Amino acid sequence: MKIGRKITGGKYHARRKRRLHEVDGQTRIVKLGKYKSKPLRIRGGDKKQFLLSSEFANVHSKKTKKTKKVKIKNVLETPSNRYLARQNILIKGAIIETEIGKARITNRPSREGSVEAVLVE
Repeated sequence: MKIGRKITGGKYHARRKRRLHEVDGQTRIVKLGKYKSKPLRIRGGDKKQFLLSSEFANVHSKKTKKTKKVKIKNVLETPSNRYLARQNILIKGAIIETEIGKARITNRPSREGSVEAVLVE
């Protein structure tokens, strides 16, 4: 729908309201801290766990081809927004400092209920 008015001066009117399945969900921020999650009912009656905070990550090493659960020390950088790294917010693509070295988050923690990462060599 165009913003403003028609050339004649008349208003543009919306054809319909937004449907419930079209409405954007609440943005959930995953912070670095003690593990905390919450269940959410999704379409079809299923439950989905979403994270509120986490202190551990499942880090995969490409060299050894093994995955290990390690503690997250700090969020070093976030490519999408540098202010998120300062607030220790965990999102996809963020570089985190772990006990075994630097790692990049490969999943979306706010939707999956866990933090998955790959070691950065």
